[in-house]
Amino acid sequence: MGQRTRLVAATAAVVIALGTVAGCSSKPKTPDAGDAVGAFLAGWRAHGFGSSVTFIDTTGATVPPNVVAAQITKLSGDLASKTPTFNPAKPKVNGTSATESVTVGWPVTAGVTWTYQTTVSTKLVSDQTSKKKAWRVIWSPAVINPRLKATDTLRVNTLQPDRGEILDTTGAAIVTAHDVVTVGVEPSRVKDITSLVAALNAAFKSVNVTLDLSGLPAQVAAAKPDAFVTVVTLRKEVYEQIRAQIHDLPGTVFQDGTQQLAPTPTFARALLGTVGPVTKERMDADPGKYSITDQVGFGGIQQQYDDMLRGTAGVDVVIPGQGLAADGTPYPDTVMYKVDPIAGKPVQTTIDVKVQNAADKALAHETKPAAIIAMSISTGHILAVANGPGAAGYDLALQAQVPPGSTFKTITATNVLDAGKVTPSTIVNCPKQLVVNGRVFMNDGGEAFGRVPLLQDYARSCNTAFASLAPKLGPNGLQKTAAQLGIGGKWSVGVDTFTGSVAADGTPVDQAAAAFGQGKTLVSPVALVSAVGSVARGHWIAPTVIMNPAVTGNAATGTPLKATTVAAMKTMMRAVVTSGTGRACNGIAGGPVYGKTGTAEYNSDPHDSHSWFMGYQGDLAFAVFVENGGKSTAAAVPIAKNFLVSLH
Repeated sequence: MGQRTRLVAATAAVVIALGTVAGCSSKPKTPDAGDAVGAFLAGWRAHGFGSSVTFIDTTGATVPPNVVAAQITKLSGDLASKTPTFNPAKPKVNGTSATESVTVGWPVTAGVTWTYQTTVSTKLVSDQTSKKKAWRVIWSPAVINPRLKATDTLRVNTLQPDRGEILDTTGAAIVTAHDVVTVGVEPSRVKDITSLVAALNAAFKSVNVTLDLSGLPAQVAAAKPDAFVTVVTLRKEVYEQIRAQIHDLPGTVFQDGTQQLAPTPTFARALLGTVGPVTKERMDADPGKYSITDQVGFGGIQQQYDDMLRGTAGVDVVIPGQGLAADGTPYPDTVMYKVDPIAGKPVQTTIDVKVQNAADKALAHETKPAAIIAMSISTGHILAVANGPGAAGYDLALQAQVPPGSTFKTITATNVLDAGKVTPSTIVNCPKQLVVNGRVFMNDGGEAFGRVPLLQDYARSCNTAFASLAPKLGPNGLQKTAAQLGIGGKWSVGVDTFTGSVAADGTPVDQAAAAFGQGKTLVSPVALVSAVGSVARGHWIAPTVIMNPAVTGNAATGTPLKATTVAAMKTMMRAVVTSGTGRACNGIAGGPVYGKTGTAEYNSDPHDSHSWFMGYQGDLAFAVFVENGGKSTAAAVPIAKNFLVSLH
């Protein structure tokens, strides 16, 4: 109960108590200055005043209540829709004058309230008609805030925080603020929209910026004459290359600005994500979280860690400056209240800029969706996540869900070797075809190598030989070994990750297909690079691409493989490169390359297949994937070679 409420209640109690002794009194109630102030504050909150609230100005002239209400709305400006709270003190009465201090709490944004004190003055005057005395509020803009004048209007500004940077493995910034130029069209300046579109198209193509401008004429036609119709935002250095071609075109207009960008448009684009103005969909999905001027992350790290990177916006309440100073500059705003923004925090990745650049370069000329992922075997740190073609937004490297093809022969071989059921020299027949319960399995191109050691079956990628090993795996052996190497496990690199899926307890046909990477098995490039690293180091550890904040919730280190198994697998993976399907990577700089190719059919048409090559060189494990790339020797292996050559 407030001070006035307690006072009113106590007074009422006294009146009641006296009434029981002496009866009711007909003496009229003395006017209370506090009642007038209370009625004024209630009207301020309600954006209107009843007949009980009367006003005079500083000269004593009557001011109509509706005029006061309109002035309050105008003075409040951006805060007019916000409902303030009031904590009035006890009036200080001096004869027929009174003042009352009021603490105002005015909501500015969610969680931010501007608190200040103002003074409401009243005067006891006689009504000319009834001759009764009443307190009237002395109205002036200073009643709302002592610093307000009649010509003022409050404006609320959102103060954007500095967005946190995304850092590389050394702690250097990858994503930083870059100068950009937004190219737009002002409808009133356009002379010939068809010619304008053609000229813009030609200019953009000259700097490898691909845009669909077919809808631009309709956008321009629908916009207001002086509108800024956005066409594209370019890095400043890209804009400068075509400035002469577009700057003076009838209709073009430009806005300078800054934007959070990676070193190049393709640099780890899908992993990093992008930053842009908040969309209506994002605002609707989380009411009250964003303001219309917010910049937010879209995709990858920028979106998943947006709350951390974005920081906390500040806000100020100002009286806009009016007029010009003697030197012609605008008078500055008067800051009434300010909450400084809190800068976002950085996110540190494990990305190695040199390795990432090499991966992006290796995909530069690939026209089909493709990915390269590279990882340090000793640490599990992912050094590069590249996706193409161009600045691809979908992260195939981390999220693809596709069959592994013959790369999965690595899992089958690891299982039977670790179980002691075979050695690299064990003869495993490679016929042209193998029939399992009526299902015919064949080799690529109808090849048949005959009775050869397992090492040759692996190096030359014999499907029928590995299908024949399925009974040695048991109903769930392939799933268990895959999990031992990380495939299908519960782990994440720190952003959305598909770790793979391997079925168990299938029919003999299912098991035979799974033994050479077909059937129901699904993987991603990161799942395979996890397996390659596990074989090379002898046990699984969770790969990661986020160093800080630390990734939590990943499974513990996997069960070690036998030393003999690791040695055998390294011998077999080396044979793939020296004498098998990965020969294009033999003899390149950087030391011996170990690997396994894969051509993975993904529908009933044998001509439709994905292309894979996974392996390692030194401490660097890698996986290359080309969607519908066909033979691995024609697609994935050459890309892997270009990647490794670029590193050295």
